[in-house]
Amino acid sequence: MPAIEVSHLTKEYRLGAMQGLKDAALAAARRLLGRPVPERPLFKALDDVSFAIEPGEVVGIIGHNGAGKSTLLKMLARISTPTRGTVKVNGRIAPLIEVGAGFVPDFTGRENVYLNAAILGMSKAEIGRKFDEIVDFAEMAEFIDTPVKRYSSGMQVKLAFAVATSIDSEILIVDEVLAVGDLAFQRKCFDRMEDLIKRQRRTVLLVSHNIRQVQRLCDRVLLLDRGAVRADGLPLNVCELFYEQSDRKIHETSLRQGVVGHTSSGEIELLGVELIDDTGQSVDGLAHHRDCEIVFKLRVLQELRDLTFGFGFHTTDFLYLATHNSEEQIRVPCLSPEEYAVRCKVRRMPLLPGVY
Repeated sequence: MPAIEVSHLTKEYRLGAMQGLKDAALAAARRLLGRPVPERPLFKALDDVSFAIEPGEVVGIIGHNGAGKSTLLKMLARISTPTRGTVKVNGRIAPLIEVGAGFVPDFTGRENVYLNAAILGMSKAEIGRKFDEIVDFAEMAEFIDTPVKRYSSGMQVKLAFAVATSIDSEILIVDEVLAVGDLAFQRKCFDRMEDLIKRQRRTVLLVSHNIRQVQRLCDRVLLLDRGAVRADGLPLNVCELFYEQSDRKIHETSLRQGVVGHTSSGEIELLGVELIDDTGQSVDGLAHHRDCEIVFKLRVLQELRDLTFGFGFHTTDFLYLATHNSEEQIRVPCLSPEEYAVRCKVRRMPLLPGVY
């Protein structure tokens, strides 16, 4: 029996549904007079979504902002109800969605631990048994009897994460909460998630914009786009598809805006970058292990001396892979105001196939 079964799930919102008193009165008057009231347009946050997740499966959900990821998680956690379709969940759910949102500022950390854990379904006896472990994980022993309103936002989220991950649940729903606190605490959060996944074999749904994290943790990934499932499969394949989708979006935005010049103190302007393949043709993409050229077109606005040119490659999510500067090959003592092209030849492009 699947841990989660979603069938033809649709969620619609009426755009601009919030009305002022004047608008509501005018609409009521039109109805009384038998006149039609203009319908506000519907927006489909989810559009006929269907999938099943088996017990112990770790599934990532990725997509651009507004794709429907958080809406889907709220349906699964029963925070929101669907317009059409069904959601069947077999097991206890611990939702890590908007952690810390339920904290009461005037309550102490201790009181908020008991309150939040109770809201998430833990009994008082369970909370008592796990209280020291929660406080220790959150590194909050010194401040646990201080009102939460005196906590920093990071302290609140650390405590909320510790509470949410202490629940003995079969299904864990996680929405963008692994990047909490400082780097050391983020490492603790990641290690705890790996423990829940690998040792305890929990069923996990993970929503994140950290695609590398999704690739590392998940067995399977769903790609959502405009409320619909566009891909469902192995993490590497689906994440690569997402990178390609992101790259197209960036490219389309660049074309709409035209070439954007980058200036440095009004001295030099980048007019464009061109990729040339091993046949001498201008291309949008380069081939792995084939010779190529990268051409930078520049406009020098005032006389410049002792120039160094540099370029680098990074992934769509800004993981920097390689850089190279020109001083090893050419020396440029002076450039007068004019337009130039800097050509860099790369032998047997060493980057593996992908989007950069």
